[in-house]
Amino acid sequence: MYIADRWEDYEVLDTSDGEKLELWGGYKLLRPDPQVIWSVPKDKAWKKLNAHYHRSNKGGGEWEFFDLPKEWTIHYPLEAGKLTFHLKPFSFKHTGLFPEQAANWDWFSKLIVDAKKKDPNRQIKVLNLFAYTGGATVAAAMAGANVTHVDASKGMVTWAKENAVSSGLGDAPIRWLVDDCKKFVEREIRRGNHYDAIIMDPPSYGRGPKGEIWKIEEAVFPLITLCSQILTDHPLFFLVNSYTTGLQPAVLHYMIATALKDFEGEVEADEIGLPVTKSGLVLPCGASGRFTGK
Repeated sequence: MYIADRWEDYEVLDTSDGEKLELWGGYKLLRPDPQVIWSVPKDKAWKKLNAHYHRSNKGGGEWEFFDLPKEWTIHYPLEAGKLTFHLKPFSFKHTGLFPEQAANWDWFSKLIVDAKKKDPNRQIKVLNLFAYTGGATVAAAMAGANVTHVDASKGMVTWAKENAVSSGLGDAPIRWLVDDCKKFVEREIRRGNHYDAIIMDPPSYGRGPKGEIWKIEEAVFPLITLCSQILTDHPLFFLVNSYTTGLQPAVLHYMIATALKDFEGEVEADEIGLPVTKSGLVLPCGASGRFTGK
């Protein structure tokens, strides 16, 4: 399992009865998690919350705030430099960051740093699709890559820019694009543009800026196949994340190995997770498939 265990100001304190108790930069949040199907006794840590997201039986839910600022920041100590992320609670329980992805930031940032050490003049072009608030974008840029950040939500792209500026990357070579990811890749194929690495973090279900419907089980493999056409001859890496329980690590491995069969490299896939302080166990948070070029 890929475990994000290097956080200094984020922590999963405990899990029980469909919820996870987290500490985000000193603020204690309680949020639902469908993976938590177990029940354990709750100690005093579960009291004095800063915010609690209540899931509705009819779908969705709402936040209950006790003592939480509208926005705050946390940091991640990437080897290449410290990343700073703006957090704020918004609809459907999210805070603007998926902390388990730090395991992937560490992995690909090392690949970028090592490649730059081998050839300091090499420009490493990274494409980040479904890029959300830019966690992977700022990690890749901090490591020294030129990044193209694509997301269908203008608000998410604006938020990602704020994270880049706060991380000292306001002048970094990052292209910010509000676009449908599939249509963007199709245009890049026609333009003849290529990338050394691709990251995609597709939602289970979503809509593009013009109402395009995305269903991951139907759309992810065709998109991976399209992306294979815009890779350089010797790509550095390819990363696919999934939060959909139906896309198990073996499925991600099979898709990537099939779509990238003409490239020299290794494919691996595994669950991704966060350590839980109280139990000493690991909370599963989806899966990641990784291609590492040779």
